[in-house]
Amino acid sequence: DVQLVESGGGLVQAGGSLRLSCGSSSRHTGRMYCMAWFRLAPGKEREGVVALASDGSTWYADSVKGRFTISKDDLKDTLYLQMNGLKPEDAAVYYCAASSRPTGLTLSVSTYNYWGQGTQVTVS
Repeated sequence: DVQLVESGGGLVQAGGSLRLSCGSSSRHTGRMYCMAWFRLAPGKEREGVVALASDGSTWYADSVKGRFTISKDDLKDTLYLQMNGLKPEDAAVYYCAASSRPTGLTLSVSTYNYWGQGTQVTVS
């Protein structure tokens, strides 16, 4: 079974940067049709942040465009989220997700069949 493990969260001052990583339990990232980052803040619904399809296309939420960048290293079996210019409203638990089901670029939660446990991002 595929296991995703996020890391890289922490406390950062507003305007600062963090890079989140999502490692796979085995060589799976290259086989996924789509991978994405979601976030969940207290009192809010889960929000799709950015998705990366197997063809390299990406989709970013308007709230993070120009500040966040998604990338993937299939040799390292790792998905990344570079977050720059962090704002207090970016504070949340960030989750990595992957879909092994044939799909295009999407941030539909139901499409993703693998999820990490989440990593906390706090912005002061």
